[in-house]
Amino acid sequence: MLSVFRFSSYAVLLAAAAVLAGDARGDVRLPNIFTDHMVLQRDQPNRVWGRADAGEQVTVKLGEQQHAATADDEGNWSVMLEPLSVGEPLTMTVKGNNQVTISDILVGEVWICSGQSNMAWRVGNSNDADLEIAAANYPQIRMINFPQVGSQEKVWTHDNRPWMVCSPETVGSFSAVGYFFGRQLHQTLGVPVGLINNAWGGSSAEAWVPRETLAQNPEMYGPLLERFEVMENKYKQLSEKSDLSEAEKKQLAGLKRGVFGNHNPGNIYNGVLSSHIGYGIRGAIWYQGESNAGRAYQYRELFPLMISQWREDWGEGDFPFYWVQLADFRGEVEQPAESSWAELREAQTMTMDKLPNTGEAVIIDKGEGKDIHPRDKQIVGRRLARWALARDYGVEMDYQSPRFASLEKADGKLVLSFDHVGAGWRPFDVKQPVGFAVAGEDRKFVWADAKILPDGRIEVASEEVSEPVAVRYGWADNPVVNLYTKDDLPLTPFRSDDWPGVTIDAR
Repeated sequence: MLSVFRFSSYAVLLAAAAVLAGDARGDVRLPNIFTDHMVLQRDQPNRVWGRADAGEQVTVKLGEQQHAATADDEGNWSVMLEPLSVGEPLTMTVKGNNQVTISDILVGEVWICSGQSNMAWRVGNSNDADLEIAAANYPQIRMINFPQVGSQEKVWTHDNRPWMVCSPETVGSFSAVGYFFGRQLHQTLGVPVGLINNAWGGSSAEAWVPRETLAQNPEMYGPLLERFEVMENKYKQLSEKSDLSEAEKKQLAGLKRGVFGNHNPGNIYNGVLSSHIGYGIRGAIWYQGESNAGRAYQYRELFPLMISQWREDWGEGDFPFYWVQLADFRGEVEQPAESSWAELREAQTMTMDKLPNTGEAVIIDKGEGKDIHPRDKQIVGRRLARWALARDYGVEMDYQSPRFASLEKADGKLVLSFDHVGAGWRPFDVKQPVGFAVAGEDRKFVWADAKILPDGRIEVASEEVSEPVAVRYGWADNPVVNLYTKDDLPLTPFRSDDWPGVTIDAR
């Protein structure tokens, strides 16, 4: 069994001195997820927690409700609020030796907005930012941003990170995907919406999972954990030296970024997520994967593991978890080829078959080859919102992109069937579907001609392959594709084969 690294006290102070400074015992206090303008999840119990002196009696009042708790030996206390309905703003008072008052509390729908830079990407840097900001007068949308703190010790609260009321003055700094998702929910449902943004640009999925969980599968994650343990030990050794050469100082600075950064397994789970795990939510939206594309086969297990861990720790069952499949990126290729990004997209899609109450917004048509951060975040938020509105709020609409189901071989052609085609196909720009490739037993793919049959199936063939056995669609970093449903949902990239990919052995 791999050892699980634990920082020494000096390292913890270096990583999170500011946020941990408020952790001293004393007056009743709450983590920063509980501030003025917060939103509580409607129609379910909501946990409220905090700290006080050991044995201190704490009373929580909200509207007509009153609940009492006694701080345990470690000073921790919590109460469970009874389910609430949408209504007028509320005030909560928390009283022990002192009193904390939280005002302007709304009840509505609460969603986590998480992932890496494409989720962190701000409204102010997105398409039509000036128009979006000027129109952002939505006082019933509330938003909270969390800082980027990497730590192997759980961080309890983050100072000076309160909830904000959505306005032209506040929206520009918030997650664009999160805001456009939440705005669509608010406009459609007519209820308050709370959005919790904890995304960290460049982060790897393993940083969002406790290291103890990864260590339980050393075959899958052992090399990954060992790499960081070596880094941490080297950082500790250099930190304890009194006289460092210039080269060692430079090395120490680089090691510090790695040790306390957004790739170290468990760092974001402890340093960011742990401060609000258990806060009442409806679900989560996620946009991440770019940093894991080089280990796409590993992501097949890692991503479902992360989701399952969050669900277990949140204690709300299999809450909805919807993500964005990676967009197209980098240069286009003249001939079919292998692709780590295609394999990562495949791993994301596979997760829908492994876990309940999950969904994927496909944006293979909305990327920018020159930029890993496509600016059209509006369409991303809308495609995620379709999942939530249809699955969680009962709004009748198409929401899932078509997926490959099966193929039949006939006269040197492959006839493909698909699920979730809705009202039918709509090729974009040209009449014929573009983006298909076929291969024979030699596993050499060539571009294929494709035709939509009257029954909605698609026939693919190539004069270069007399006996095709496999087909791929959109299988590239930046594929040229054009197939949508009539509701503007793009076909999910896929392959029918299971031949080993380029990331199969990456750990």
